[in-house]
Amino acid sequence: MIERELIVSNKLGLHARATAKLVQVLSGHRCSATLTAKGREVNAKSIMGVMLLAAGFGTPVVLRVEGEDEAAAVDAVAALFDRRFDEEG
Repeated sequence: MIERELIVSNKLGLHARATAKLVQVLSGHRCSATLTAKGREVNAKSIMGVMLLAAGFGTPVVLRVEGEDEAAAVDAVAALFDRRFDEEG
């Protein structure tokens, strides 16, 4: 299991489009993934679950991944957060 703290750094936070990108990135990996923020833990492969976090700009989230390709999944998600979900130049 790998756990990593990430900061939501895109202006709009984990809104529908950003969440869809996150779920799409994770769906290609054979692992389970959860996101925790504001005391709530959700399935990171569920659009509705991630949207329920209501994680806005600056919110710290903890990604926890476990499975066959967990390292690749964590790296892919961290890269997506680093790129601000490809929303800002």
